[in-house]
Amino acid sequence: MTAPRSDLLRVLQERGFIHQCTDMEALDEQASKGLITAYIGFDATADSLHIGSLVQIMMLRWLQKTGHKPIALMGGGTTKIGDPSGKDESRQLLTPQRIDDNIAGIRSAFENLLSFDDGPTGAIMANNADWLDKLEYIDFLRDVGPHFTINRMLTFDSVRLRLDREQPLTFLEFNYMILQAYDFLELGRRHDCTLQMGGSDQWGNIVNGVELGRRIDQRQFFGLTTPLITTASGAKMGKTAAGAIWLNEARLSNYDYWQFWRNTEDGDVGRFLRLFTELPLEEIARLEALEGSEINDAKKILADEATRLCRGAAAAGEAAETARQTFEEGRSAEGLPTIEIPESELAAGIPAYELLRRAGLAASNGEARRLIKGGGGRINDVQIKDEQQTVSLSERNPEGVIKLSAGKKRHVLLKVA
Repeated sequence: MTAPRSDLLRVLQERGFIHQCTDMEALDEQASKGLITAYIGFDATADSLHIGSLVQIMMLRWLQKTGHKPIALMGGGTTKIGDPSGKDESRQLLTPQRIDDNIAGIRSAFENLLSFDDGPTGAIMANNADWLDKLEYIDFLRDVGPHFTINRMLTFDSVRLRLDREQPLTFLEFNYMILQAYDFLELGRRHDCTLQMGGSDQWGNIVNGVELGRRIDQRQFFGLTTPLITTASGAKMGKTAAGAIWLNEARLSNYDYWQFWRNTEDGDVGRFLRLFTELPLEEIARLEALEGSEINDAKKILADEATRLCRGAAAAGEAAETARQTFEEGRSAEGLPTIEIPESELAAGIPAYELLRRAGLAASNGEARRLIKGGGGRINDVQIKDEQQTVSLSERNPEGVIKLSAGKKRHVLLKVA
């Protein structure tokens, strides 16, 4: 299409958020004429979202910044089923209380990125349990079921993946796509919501909702998806050897969150600056053009800006200072992620490879041994020479802790419990 007229689509297009749209011209026209309300759904399978959801959250942020109204839809109802999209097996079913607790935890991340107020563009956090829990099954099947054909549902990637691998897809999960489409219909009625956004894996589900709105309420709904975000080396965004990169501090320290962005591959710096910060495009173009060791300056700015948005300015500043002290001054600093080990265990001595695993610096004892053999394991900045080396109370430094390291960039403090 030609350059968008609306600020919303212009910003999203320039910064690389747009993958597919059901009707770009019509959506652009509506967004340029007045306020639109849009939503993205998030299932509450944990008490924090991880960085894989951040692209979608940033879209909601830009939606609000360009004068429109965002809805963060919590899947209080659909989490009881589990989205089969991109999954090889069924999700573990959670209790209603656990789901409510998870939603409370997730909200804290949104409060840093969206403005929840009573104004026309104030964000809303909705919960689809408000309507899904009250559905009368027979009435729902009669009113909504006829608009979905089994033939078409079997073509969706989320279904074909399971069937092609001869893995079970329960009838419970098969209903998920119908309920998601119904969410769009319900949000249209309750909040005049006309746009659903999400990741590219949600395209089929989003189109279902667009078509359901047209067939039942004769309304024009729109769907917009983001591209799948992978790193320059082809890895899935946010997946590391130590686990997921969580948005909430209770799940991941500010330092580790900052360090994740600092460790961005050179080829991803410009793209990540556009997606995960609000720096002007001219400044991003300058930063991504840096070469050699200077690209590290761009990575530090990416880490500062991304951490500031998600965790706050104070958290970003503390994490950056911890990194500076650790890498530039070579000393252990408060703020590094910490684990506790009972004094009785350390008194007897613990194999270094086991400590590296327990600290999350290696996924298994075997990986920890390989790390040591490759020269990447360190105790108090001293290379571990022998994979059978044990660590005891005598390794505590003057600060009373033991510093474990995997390479030059990943560190954990070990404290005696």
